[in-house]
Amino acid sequence: MNNSSKTVAIVINTSWNVYNFRLNLLKTLQRDGYHIVVIAPYDNYTALLQKEGFEFHHLDLDNDNINTIKELKLFFHLLKLYKKINPDVILHYTIKPNIYGNLAAAFLRKSTIGNISGLGTVFLNNNLSSKIARTLYKLTLKFSTKVFFQNHHDKKLFIENSLVNKDIVELIPGSGIDTKYFAPENFEPKNLTFLFIGRLIRDKGIDEYIEAIKIIKSKYKNIKFQIVGSLYEKNPTAINQITLNRWIYQGLIEYKGHTDDIKSHIAKASSIVLPSYREGLSRSLLEAASMAKPIVTTDVPGCSDIVDDGINGFLCQAKDPLDLANAIIKMIELSDEERLTMGENAREKVLKNFSEEIIIKKYQQTIKEVINNPKKYTLWRYKK
Repeated sequence: MNNSSKTVAIVINTSWNVYNFRLNLLKTLQRDGYHIVVIAPYDNYTALLQKEGFEFHHLDLDNDNINTIKELKLFFHLLKLYKKINPDVILHYTIKPNIYGNLAAAFLRKSTIGNISGLGTVFLNNNLSSKIARTLYKLTLKFSTKVFFQNHHDKKLFIENSLVNKDIVELIPGSGIDTKYFAPENFEPKNLTFLFIGRLIRDKGIDEYIEAIKIIKSKYKNIKFQIVGSLYEKNPTAINQITLNRWIYQGLIEYKGHTDDIKSHIAKASSIVLPSYREGLSRSLLEAASMAKPIVTTDVPGCSDIVDDGINGFLCQAKDPLDLANAIIKMIELSDEERLTMGENAREKVLKNFSEEIIIKKYQQTIKEVINNPKKYTLWRYKK
C-alpha cells in the first residue's frame, strides 16, 4: 500500500488539543506517508499545526451549548468537508465530532475511529441535554468502524446501555504520554507543595479541594496549596472570579492561572491532587506520574486507573472533603524517602502502561487494518 495516496483526517474541538496531546501521533502518521488533515476550530495553535505541514480546515463548533440550528449547521459543514477532503479514515475526538462527524461519515460511507476520552457532565448529570447526548451517541456510534475507550468503566457503561456495539470497541490507555519530555527533575520545594491541575469547575472536585485545605491548614503549617488551570465560566459548574479571589485573599491557595508550561509547575510540586468526580483518563495525573510525583486522587473511573492506593499515591472518596483531607495528610506524614519511592512507582507504571509509543502503535495498526480491509471494516455491517 502506498500511504502517500491515503488521507487521515482528525476532527476535534480545539487546535490546542491537537497540538498539545496528539501532535506526535500525527507526525508519526505523516512520516508513515499519510496525508494529514486537521479539522478543528481556529485558535492560537492553528498556525503551528500548519507549520508541521498538516492541511487545516476551520470548524465552527460551540463546545458549551446545544442549539438545534447550530448543530444542523455543524453536521452539514462536516458533510461538505468530508466530501471535499475524501479521507480514507477519520479520527473523531470529543462529543460533538463523535456524534455529528460520525453521522456525516455514515452518509458518505467513510471509515471512522471514535475516541471516548471522558464522559464529563453527559453522564454525571441526568438533565435534558445529557439525555439528548446519550441518545445521539446511541444513534450515531453504530456507524463507527472502531471506538476506543480510555478506561474500562466507560467502555462497560456504553456497552451495558447499548450505546455502542461491543464488537467494535477497544480499550486504549489515553492519548499517551511523552515520557522523555515528562521526565523526573531533581527539584524539591522548600515546603511541601500540593498542586491541583484542571479547569476550575466543580466536576473536578475544586470545592472539595478547598474544604480539605481548610481542614489541613488548621493542623499543619507551612504546607502550600496551588491551583493551575483556567476559569471556565461557560460551564454550568464553573467557579467564578469572585469565589477564586476570595480563596486567594483567605490565603488558602496560590493561583498560577493558565499555563502552556505545565511541566515546570509539576516539577516544583511535592504531590499532585485531583479530586475529580470522573475522568476519561486524567492527562494531568499521567503527566505528573511520568515526572515521578506521588498522587492524591479520587477512587473514580479515569483516576483510579492510574493510582494504586498506597503504592504510587492515595485514593479517597469523591465528593468527600474530609476523606480527601485525610489522604493528603497521609501524604504529608510520609517521609521524604517514602514519597520518593511512591513517585518512582508512579513513573514505572506510566512507562509500562501509558507511554505514547503504546498508543501510537495501536493507532498505526488500526488505521492500517481499516484501510487494508474495507470489506471487513464497512460502516454498514451492523444491523443494530
